[in-house]
Amino acid sequence: MEVTTTRTAIDPQLYGELVRDAKPHVITNEEDNVATLEVISRMMERGDRLSPEERALLDLMVVLVERFESEHYPVSDASPTDILRELLESNGLKQKDLVPDIGSKGVISEIFSGKRAISKQQAKALAARFRVSPALFL
Repeated sequence: MEVTTTRTAIDPQLYGELVRDAKPHVITNEEDNVATLEVISRMMERGDRLSPEERALLDLMVVLVERFESEHYPVSDASPTDILRELLESNGLKQKDLVPDIGSKGVISEIFSGKRAISKQQAKALAARFRVSPALFL
């Protein structure tokens, strides 16, 4: 039986091997959350070079992290820009430090002024940098 995602068909045997090796599970503590975020970060660095099976595993791991973080770190009505501001401050960074992740200083300025939303690609880059879920920025 072939499993189909919205992207493309995946090989169930290969996906099963990836799941067996990664051992994804419901995250119940910060240690597991950090470990899962590290795996997510490494996978996201590969970008378009991920196989369909790896993308499916990445999606699963992101859901697990999002579930844990939404239960343990509830976010108020903070906007993605508010969250980004807080992450910058708590990490001792300035807006200009985001150029490698987001793009030019002009794009960063537009995001912080509310003239531009954070794109999915930028959200992934920011998530990898700060080791958080990309959903925080979308």
